[in-house]
Amino acid sequence: MFESLIVIGAFLGMEFVAWATHKYVMHGFCWFLHEDHHVLTGKPYQKNDSFALVFAIPSITCFFIGSFYQPFWLIYIGLGILLYGIAYMLVHDIFIHRRLKIFQKPMNKYLKGVLFAHRIHHSNLGKENCEYFGMLFVPIRAFKLMEK
Repeated sequence: MFESLIVIGAFLGMEFVAWATHKYVMHGFCWFLHEDHHVLTGKPYQKNDSFALVFAIPSITCFFIGSFYQPFWLIYIGLGILLYGIAYMLVHDIFIHRRLKIFQKPMNKYLKGVLFAHRIHHSNLGKENCEYFGMLFVPIRAFKLMEK
């Protein structure tokens, strides 16, 4: 039970880490890596994909330290980060950006909100004045805009 709570906490915490990284790092000093994600290039890979490696480093580090040293609960933090990475790939890369065409159009309000908020974020092609930097938590304001 304790281990499950650690995994869930790490997973949920990653949404806030991803939000802050997206807003302050990707739209900040690492814009040169993220910029091609806001422009349709038609390329199968983008410089922005390098962030998957950046986010994998803490997960791998937690698995390594937790497996060979102490504290063992770092393994569960690493697992939560890994699961968030898998969710990111499924939601962001496959569902939202349709890198693989395996999902149909969203049928429920939450998934429509996720898609809508991300589209608003991408409506600005520059690094400034963007909004909605998260992936899984959709602000109520986005749902209200969607209904208009």
